[in-house]
Amino acid sequence: MRTFVVPGEPQSKARPRFRSFNVGGRMVTSTYTPKQTVQYEQLIRSAYIAANRSQPVYEAGTKIAVRIWAYFGVPKSTSKRNRTLMLAGQIRPTKKPDVDNLIKAVCDALNGIAYHDDAQVTSVFCAKFYDEEPRLVIQIDEDEEDS
Repeated sequence: MRTFVVPGEPQSKARPRFRSFNVGGRMVTSTYTPKQTVQYEQLIRSAYIAANRSQPVYEAGTKIAVRIWAYFGVPKSTSKRNRTLMLAGQIRPTKKPDVDNLIKAVCDALNGIAYHDDAQVTSVFCAKFYDEEPRLVIQIDEDEEDS
């Protein structure tokens, strides 16, 4: 099992952006990934490499299980009562980013460094919580589930 922590407020994978421009009298459209997404995926890669430097890439064909715990900072304007409930896990985040976009950011960032391709990921768990220290905690392991 490989575990690592990505510090800071969890971020999602942003949708690709499109730009159109004129080339020789013809309109051409290209896509690009927003800069903030590129930087966050690099942060995920760096955290993985720092914690798992000696681990080889999972071989192609290996089934992978990914578990993600996303911890968001408690909003400053929160009452003491709600803050206590948030830190106890009784109030959980229902705000953006969506868990599917968190998963996408993590799985895409680890392509080529944890596993050959995120198509190898056969099971995923993701949960959102509040905490004093915003971060992602990520575990990657071979998927032993038969069902």
